[in-house]
Amino acid sequence: MKTLVTASHVIGYDPEADDHVLIRDGQVVYEDTRIVHVGHGYDPAACDEVVDAGLALVGPGFVDLDALADIDHALLDTWHADDRGLAWSEEYALSGPTAVFDAEDRAFVRDYALTQLLRNGITTAMPIAAETHSDWAETYDDLARVAAGAARFGLRMYLGPSYRSGVPVVTADGTTAFHWRPERGERGLADAIRFVRDFDGAHDGLVRGALLPCRIETLTPDLMRATAAAAEELDCLVRLHCLQGTGELRHLAERHGTTPLGLLEETGLLGRRLLIPHAIYIGGHSEVDAPYAGELDALATVAGIVHCPHTMVRYGAALEDFDRYRAAGVNIAMGTDSFPPDMIRTMDYGTNLSKLTTGRLEAGAAADYYRAATLGGARALGRTDLGRLAPGALADLVVVRLDGPRTGPVDDPVRTLLMNASGADVDTVVVNGRTVLRAGRIPGLDETAWRTRAQDVFDRMKHAYAGRDYLHRTTADLFPASFPTRPAATD
Repeated sequence: MKTLVTASHVIGYDPEADDHVLIRDGQVVYEDTRIVHVGHGYDPAACDEVVDAGLALVGPGFVDLDALADIDHALLDTWHADDRGLAWSEEYALSGPTAVFDAEDRAFVRDYALTQLLRNGITTAMPIAAETHSDWAETYDDLARVAAGAARFGLRMYLGPSYRSGVPVVTADGTTAFHWRPERGERGLADAIRFVRDFDGAHDGLVRGALLPCRIETLTPDLMRATAAAAEELDCLVRLHCLQGTGELRHLAERHGTTPLGLLEETGLLGRRLLIPHAIYIGGHSEVDAPYAGELDALATVAGIVHCPHTMVRYGAALEDFDRYRAAGVNIAMGTDSFPPDMIRTMDYGTNLSKLTTGRLEAGAAADYYRAATLGGARALGRTDLGRLAPGALADLVVVRLDGPRTGPVDDPVRTLLMNASGADVDTVVVNGRTVLRAGRIPGLDETAWRTRAQDVFDRMKHAYAGRDYLHRTTADLFPASFPTRPAATD
């Protein structure tokens, strides 16, 4: 089946420049899973379906390489005055731990998250799940069900169960420490390897395998070395969160006598298979007590860093010079890493933070952030068939309306997209030639029922924190309302 989409603005691709181009009153034609034409002059009579998007921006689907595949926890942990209250207590870790949700609830949580990604124009995702409500990390069976969900909803995904050797805990006197169970990390890696072998290329290539361990400070060097060896054998990517906090730097210096990049190099992970969210705290950063020592040169050797400005600013952090990373040859991909997984807002936060952290009005250009959310993500995955609208590329595209009453006048469509629009303006999403979002809705989904169930699992997750708190505080003590709350009026 051949489909033609027309719109006032189309983001095409120039292979000679290896870059996007803007096509006014353009066309995109795709047949089955592939794009066959981008530009002008295609005969609508030669197509089975013609869609006129009107005043809209049609572009490649967004690539989100740090995509939340969990229930929203940022509502709880981005503002708390005592973040130790949201970590596991040492007492809890020693006595359990136990999972808050059963397998069915965990499957729903992930499926709900996948639908949110599609609503925001994300067509390729590499998920991250919080371990806050698990008994340690993710399981093989958890991710097998995510793969099934990806196929059902039509989302392209790079998947693997998370794993770790240790977990941060808080002792009874309020000291932050680590609880280590290296055997669990070894079992987790074994399951991750099995998953990649079983699922890489599944569902007609919609699912690819990857090794997705947790944060660098939760791994032993032995587990990191084993991960590097497994990635080489499996020929797959590894994503490892690091350089994302000063606490991480102190812990690795105290425990291993080195830096995050030093440990990555020692264990064989630093290289072309590695993705690093968030790569912020390098030498020379305003909060790092060490001078710059060529860290950007090292980061330029990896598949890419995953920049998540929206989430990081919620935690009071920012990548201090986006343009400096790009100029050093670092491939920058994007991640939403939170709820809502709004890539448009994420790009907008990035451009604004770039101006703030550098003091340069021209810093963090909208075009560069759009490149990172499309071409940068595709390059990080080693894919020339994603992140662009070009003949031969896979038919992954997103239609964002620019005619909403809140959007206002349209100038340059990319800058207007970032400054005046949001994920709520995403109208249509196509993945692999399949329309997975139409008029802002996912076909066949009971949105009211899903929202009700999501609220239920969120409330249970929130109440579970009290059972893990090192001071045994109640839910009300841990999460006070913004204002004094009065009971609902009664007749």
